[in-house]
Order: sequence, then structure tokens, then C-alpha cells
Amino acid sequence: MDVTDPETEKDTIPFFPDHFMTELYVTIGIVVLAVILGILGIINPIGLQAPADPLDTPLHVKPEWYFLALYQLLKYVPPQVLGIDGAIFSTSMVMIALLVVAIWPFLDKKDDKKKAMWIRLAVTVVGVIVAVALTIWGEVS
Repeated sequence: MDVTDPETEKDTIPFFPDHFMTELYVTIGIVVLAVILGILGIINPIGLQAPADPLDTPLHVKPEWYFLALYQLLKYVPPQVLGIDGAIFSTSMVMIALLVVAIWPFLDKKDDKKKAMWIRLAVTVVGVIVAVALTIWGEVS
């Protein structure tokens, strides 16, 4: 299609009145929503809770969801592994595995073969399934 063709100019939408007004309406909507939420926060503030006590630990402490798999893994590693503290051992193994995954693309310069691709895919799928299973297990336990 030729840019100088009159048919092309009819198919375009001008930026200034059309797109500009759409963006203006969205901006006004966001500002109105922020003002409404601010007013609601001023009218009905959340009260302060009890002061923090560093000596009083809650009974059931859980990390955020993205650390639940590691937290669950730490719960089931024995206290000593090969003469090393279990928590240090398991955390180090996870960090080494993540480091290998991060460095692997820079080390692997060979062409892909079908068998290698399927092995890599299987290892990835098993790793994701284990991580998701540990996360879910950590959430329900």
C-alpha cells in the first residue's frame, strides 16, 4: 500500500482528538478512583494493632508463597548431611542449582539434538512439578 494513496489516509485515525481524549478519560478515571480510595481511607482508617514484641513469636509463621518450596524443603532435610548443617546444605544445593541454570546457556554452545531437547524438557517439567508440589504442600501444612 502506498503511503501517499488517499485510501490510506482514510483508514487512519488521527492521534490528537481521538487517542488523546481516550487517554484523558482513562487518566481522569484513575484520578477519581484514587481520590475516592483516599477519602474512604480518611473516613474509615485502619486502627493500630498491638505494638511489636520481638520476644513473642506467633505459633504458625509461614513465608510468602515464592519461598514456600524452599521452606518446605528445609523442614524435611535432616539436621546433619555429610557433616554439614542441614539448613546450610539444602540452601546451598538450591543456590548451586539456580546458578547452574543461570550459567548453562553461556556454557552450552552445541547444536540441539532431538534427544537432548526432550531430556532438557523432561528435567524442566519435573523441576517445575516438584517446585509447585512443594509450594502447595507448604501452603496446606
